[in-house]
Amino acid sequence: MNKSYVLQDFSEKEADIVYRLKTKDRNVIFYVLLELQSTIDYLIPFRLLLYMVEIWREIYNNTPHNERESKNFRLPPIIPAVLYNGAGSWTAALYFKEMLDSYRDFSGHLLDFHYLLFDVNRYSEEELIRAANLIAGVFLLDQKMRPEELVGRLQKLAGVLRRLTPDEFRHITSWLKNVVKPRMPEDFREKVDRILDASNPWEVERMIYNLELTLEEMQQQALLKGLKEGEQKGKLEGKLEGKLEGKREVARNLLLLNVDIETIVKATGLTPDEIAVLKKQLEQ
Repeated sequence: MNKSYVLQDFSEKEADIVYRLKTKDRNVIFYVLLELQSTIDYLIPFRLLLYMVEIWREIYNNTPHNERESKNFRLPPIIPAVLYNGAGSWTAALYFKEMLDSYRDFSGHLLDFHYLLFDVNRYSEEELIRAANLIAGVFLLDQKMRPEELVGRLQKLAGVLRRLTPDEFRHITSWLKNVVKPRMPEDFREKVDRILDASNPWEVERMIYNLELTLEEMQQQALLKGLKEGEQKGKLEGKLEGKLEGKREVARNLLLLNVDIETIVKATGLTPDEIAVLKKQLEQ
């Protein structure tokens, strides 16, 4: 759904993706609320509840008055899910009631739900490639990896991607935009957008090749930047060393003139210990 559910209490966070599914045999719409997490959020059951209420509130407000006042009016099911790609194990509560104080004392009278947890880094790469489906592909691409590993993952998934429908392929490219692209430098994100927007399942090799060229360009740029910064750092260090040697030379000359150490400290900025070392060298 092209809808963002930003809440006032969590203005820096939002429900990342909301899918709406209609079953084939019944006129039931499921809302699947998918929250993407790279770190453990111990408030996640409460946040999910707020998102769910926000969706239901919007549906209620957009339903004609006579329909929602009917005894047959029903709100759609919402299946909350969390996709976690952090390095450590997920330790937040899986049930909403666990956030309520003394919930065991009021069993059967409390609001509760259990969200689905997909811990993508707990799956092995071999398992996901063997599954050969859209969700396995998403999990594989969402696992912790360096940007340069992206092409290798996509090459392993090429056979799976080629068999996807255009709609399924759009989900993969959307995922790449939302999950993989933020790991890249900002000046390369627009290029990635253009490549993914122009891609389709039957030309997946071209997409991978273009992404590979972009990543290589990114790496070369990072290397050049590192070399440039190293060169500038070397020049700066050289200048500082030159200035320091100049101060030492002045201190030596003043020592030869029998100027007292306190005056030399004020004149050069060197410490008394540094001047003492220079004096000892002159006496040898």
